[in-house]
Amino acid sequence: MGSTTPAIRGGTGTRQETRRRGAVVAALMLAMALAALDSTIVSTAVPQIVGDLGGFSVFSWLFSGYLLAVTVSLPVYGKLSDTFGRKPVLVVGAAVFLLGSLVCAAAWNMAALIAFRVVQGLGGGALQGTVQTLAADLYPLEERPKIQSKLSTVWAVSAIAGPGLGGVLAAYADWRWIFLVNLPIGAAALWLIVRHLHEPQRVKPKDAGTTARARVDWAGALAVFAAGGVLLTALVQGGVAWPWLSAPSLALFAAGLALTGLVVVVERRAAQPVIPGWVWRRRTIAAVNLALGALGLLMVAPSVFLPTYAQSVLGLAPVAAGFVLSVWTLSWPVSAALSQHVYRRIGFRDTALLGIGLAALILFAFPFLPYPGSWWQPTLLMLLLGGALGLFQLPLIVGVQSTVGWSERGTTTASVLFCRQTGQTLGASLFGAVANGVLAARLGGAGDLDSVTRALNAGTAPEATRRAIADAVHAVYLGAAGAAALAFLVLLLLAPRRFPVRGE
Repeated sequence: MGSTTPAIRGGTGTRQETRRRGAVVAALMLAMALAALDSTIVSTAVPQIVGDLGGFSVFSWLFSGYLLAVTVSLPVYGKLSDTFGRKPVLVVGAAVFLLGSLVCAAAWNMAALIAFRVVQGLGGGALQGTVQTLAADLYPLEERPKIQSKLSTVWAVSAIAGPGLGGVLAAYADWRWIFLVNLPIGAAALWLIVRHLHEPQRVKPKDAGTTARARVDWAGALAVFAAGGVLLTALVQGGVAWPWLSAPSLALFAAGLALTGLVVVVERRAAQPVIPGWVWRRRTIAAVNLALGALGLLMVAPSVFLPTYAQSVLGLAPVAAGFVLSVWTLSWPVSAALSQHVYRRIGFRDTALLGIGLAALILFAFPFLPYPGSWWQPTLLMLLLGGALGLFQLPLIVGVQSTVGWSERGTTTASVLFCRQTGQTLGASLFGAVANGVLAARLGGAGDLDSVTRALNAGTAPEATRRAIADAVHAVYLGAAGAAALAFLVLLLLAPRRFPVRGE
């Protein structure tokens, strides 16, 4: 197979090529900003959205529907980008995302808004996977930390700016502007991609003749959508909309397992499967998939439960509680950018082991903070945690992308992102059940974390409730430490010490 790398690549190219690469990198950062801002900017406008459209009982699907669509579409877009190229997939994905944003702004009730958020998510899956794949295409191995650190910085800035921007737009303009603001950003990204990204034609094998055609495994894609959608719905709604052992929950899990079996059968028969078997047969990719799945699992502990801890136990205002959480988004990209100096000496696997080992210790230390404690104590731990996870995630992504060629890089990147997203969904369900179980034990079975927190913030709950919330969050952090330890063992036992990096 001939060269299929974007024409703008190359550190020794002309000045025009350098400018083109800079323009494409700017487009990737804008596209990543669209995906990164989405969840944080919407969250602060929920009261205004519910007040206008109603549907309080189902508003959580504004986030769940988007997450489901992103997660189940990642493998499909990864395969399509390997088959047809990155540019058409990114252009179509950005267009779908912008269409979803436009119709979200025009939603007339909560059901319509949820449906349109799913459309947004179908575009968001293309943005997340293809941006990460193009980042590896554009830069040789030794320069990939540069673009990855830029993308990490975009996530960090979005995590900090998103809630504030969403609150300002909802309070002083209209909640519909949180979707309309995507249009100029996305239009700029699309224009830069269309104008400056030029992918050469793929060269067919000499023995392929005139009959070689790219085949799309639509049956596999539909099966992946169905299986992923049903299983993730069971995880998202279990313990929330219905009890875990209720008939709806058991029926969804049974249907999801049956559909997963169907996926295996369809993909084994497909000439070009959406999820090829080599994704799990190759030790390096399988180990990274499992390790990043554990990362998604442990990330739930701080991102979901730390704000509740900061407000209910430490007594901080919402803005201050947000600051305690946001500091890890400051140390994460810095650590990721510096990780190249470590993995060039000791390798991708050992650098990731160092990072996740430190993360496990930091998470394990959280339950030993004094009660009620001071704001700087969890803030310091979050700062250290971000640094540890930067050492863990970036070497794995850069390393696994470097073990495959162009024609497999989209599928590989999508598989690791899919596992991380699935881990987050599983973590939200698992740790939510853990927190509610601890509260029930401490308070005699009274309420769940959300209702108890609201009562505490309203001044109607005793000090015992504050201690129960602290115990619940401590249990979640212990679970997150266990997930970090699991990731450590997976890398230690499954991943090769030296990743089989392909020549550039």
